Parts: sequence; structure tokens; C-alpha cells
Amino acid sequence: MELSIGFINDVHGYLEPHPELFYGKDGEYIKTAGGYAKIASIFGKIKSKNEHALFFDGGDTFHGTLPVVASRGEALIPVLKELGFSAMVGHWDFAYKPEHLLNLDKHLDYPVLGINVYKDDGTLLLKPYSFVEVDNHKIAVIGICSNIIDKTMPSEFKKGIYVTDGMVEIEGYVKEVKELGANLVILLSHNGYPQDIELLKHTKGIDVCLSAHTHNRLYETVKVNDTIMIQCGCHGSFVGHLKLSISDNNIARHEYELIEVDEHIVGDKTVERMINDIMASYRSLQKQVVGKTDTILHRYSVFSSSMDNLLLKAIAKAAGVNIAFSNGWRYGAPVDKGDITVWDLYNMVPMNPAISVVDMTGQEIMDMLEENFERTFSANPMQQMGGYCKRYLGLQIKFHIENPYGYRIEEIYHQGEHLKKEKVYRVAYITEQSVSNKYGGNRTHLETTAVQALITYLNDSSYCSDTNFSEQ
Repeated sequence: MELSIGFINDVHGYLEPHPELFYGKDGEYIKTAGGYAKIASIFGKIKSKNEHALFFDGGDTFHGTLPVVASRGEALIPVLKELGFSAMVGHWDFAYKPEHLLNLDKHLDYPVLGINVYKDDGTLLLKPYSFVEVDNHKIAVIGICSNIIDKTMPSEFKKGIYVTDGMVEIEGYVKEVKELGANLVILLSHNGYPQDIELLKHTKGIDVCLSAHTHNRLYETVKVNDTIMIQCGCHGSFVGHLKLSISDNNIARHEYELIEVDEHIVGDKTVERMINDIMASYRSLQKQVVGKTDTILHRYSVFSSSMDNLLLKAIAKAAGVNIAFSNGWRYGAPVDKGDITVWDLYNMVPMNPAISVVDMTGQEIMDMLEENFERTFSANPMQQMGGYCKRYLGLQIKFHIENPYGYRIEEIYHQGEHLKKEKVYRVAYITEQSVSNKYGGNRTHLETTAVQALITYLNDSSYCSDTNFSEQ
């Protein structure tokens, strides 16, 4: 049998074509990519060439842009059903509480899977696996949701649940689906590229791993023991097309293409109409210019980013402080040089949280950053819990990333002096992902939201001349 698999991951609610970051001999540049209507056309083409085709969603689907967040994911349901997926897994999809994800699941034509998400009573929240019959082949799909849902995400994500990394459970479920007659085993995982490699090194019997979470653009398959693995970037800018030749219940050969969802692809008309209906009330935001940038704004770098430099400057100004933190989010479509619109600002922070301020000692700041470095660079992939590094403003940090946990930071400067461990500093941040409740005291939540702060900063005559956000 010839089996085609179409795969997308980490679309983060990007309904339409949008700016995407690419790399060339002259450095970074922006092209337009993505959009569910174009993805639907690619899926349709795959299906037209091979009736034995399956399509999967790697999660981070029901969150990330204003229309999707405002509807708590519900606006996407008709679009997703049109694309014909067989299964999905999740991470940011838990943003509106687990019970709401279950409600979304009921309205889909396919299951949200997870062998590693448990209710407080120890029973599974989601189905652990599903089967798909294709040309007399019984294909098992096992799901793993992100292991950081109950560890680094806001409290709403983990209400009534706890989450493991799936390492203990996976072998038992592989054995179970094979005993139930599976000829092919697919792992659909939102743990991340390093984590999936680690799991596959210790697990036998998985034929294909569809990996998500870390936004890796894999232009060719990766082989871990006998498992074929792919991951397809983010924001719906790419579709992975994996073709398998199956003989005697084994993969005899495979081909793979990472398809760029570019401007030359004609979008599916039915899906285009759906998207236009969703976007109708948001079109004015796309036209409302509030500032300019001389640099590409993006989050595609590990240590700091131009997009978050702008965000942090706005947060600090609104709070009247000179130290600010934001989380190392990976999502958020880039903004090209030129105009910045209100729509762009909502893409940076679609939940538009209130700005918060808190008193932190120098020691707490150091402890928080050491914890974040470990979560980003841990030698144990299963202890990596990014996103990227926490973004910061007002500090100069010298560190050695190769050092073990607790020993990476060599020195921190604030306003030209060493950060004093006993001194209390007033800092600003947005969301508990940036400064968790275990750090600091005298916490205050301002009335000003992140988007309001960004608009004010960009419109302020004393700041608007600063349009280069490549540096803090």
C-alpha cells in the first residue's frame, strides 16, 4: 500500500496568509505564507493523487490570534472539520480550561488524544489512541500532549488535571495497539523535537512520529532507531507530506516533502469563505497603523528578540519601572519593516493581558533566570520546558550556558552596577509565565493592558523616533 500523510503543527490560530520569516544568503527576510484555505488545497491535492491519505494536526491550534482566542477556539471548528483530520493533540489548546477542550473535542469529527493527561482521580482525560482503517491496514495513532501544561502554563490550563511526559506509558500503549491488530503505529506528539528524540531512543514499535511544539522546520525526515520523524515549522506556513510504501506490514521506503504554503497556492474557496466570515469584524484592526519599525520584528531567536524588545519597552514605560520580563513565547507571526498595525500587536499578545508589577529581590531575579535557563537548556530533554529564554529589559547578564543548573549566571548588571542580592527591585511583567507567583511580593495588576501599552508607547512623541528594536 502507498500511504500519504499530511501534517501541520503549531498553527497557533493563524487563519490567513501572514508574514513569515525566511533565511537567505543576505540574512533574514519576510515572505507571505500560510492560511487554512491554502492548507486545505494542499490536502486536497494530496488526496487527489492518493486515496489512501491521512491528515493530522499536531496541536497549538485553538489559541494564538485574536479571533480564535476571543471565541475560545470555537470559531475554528467548521474550518478544522473541512480539512478532514484524523486526530490531534494539544498544549495551548488547554488555555480555556481542560473541560472546554473536551467540549471542543465533542464538536470535531476526530479525537484529541493524550496518553499522558490525567484527571485528579488518576483516570485519563482524553482518549489515549485511535484506529484508522486504510485499505485493509489497521493504523494506530497514539497521542501525547505537551508535558509542560501543568508545569509552566497559567493555572487555567491545569485545572483538575496533571500531565506526565509519556515516557512510562508509551511502551504499554504500543503493545496494546499491536495486540489489537495495528499494522502501523503513528505517534502524534506535542512534547517537542528534543523530547521526542529522547522518547524514541527508548521505545520500540513506533513507525512514524509526527512531532510538534518546538517549531522545527525539518526539510527531510529524521530517523531515530527505526522511527521516521517529521516536524513542520509553525503558523501553518508549511505542510509536511510523508509518503510511505508499506509491504508485509513494514515501511519498505518513504519520501518526504516540506511544502511551503506560499502565495502561488490557490486557496480552497469553501474554507476561504469560512475564514472571511470569521475575520469580518477584525478587518479594521489590520488597517489601523499605530507605529513603524526599521527592523523585522520576530520571536525566532533563543536569547532575545526584536518583537519582545518592543513589548518590554512598552510594558516598562506603562509601569514606570526600568526592569521588565516577558515569557519566551515562540508563537506570533513576524512583522516586516514598515507599518505596525493594531492587528500586529494582538498577534504579539492575543490574550492582551494586564500589565503587572511586583517587588523582587536580586536573589529572586537570579533564581528565576537560573530556573528558566535550565528549562530551556537542560541536558535532560524531558526537563526542557520552553519556549525560549525569558525576555528581559534593564539587565545585562553574563552567563555560561554550558554550566549546570544553578551555576550558569556569572554576573548581572543593572544601571551599570552589579545586581544586589538583598536589594528589592520593582519590575513589570505580563502573565504568570513571565514571573510566576512563587517569586516576589507586593504584586499589583494594573488596569493598562499590553496592547494599550504598546499603542501608547508607539504613539508617544518622545519614543516614536525609536523604530529600531533589534537592541534593548
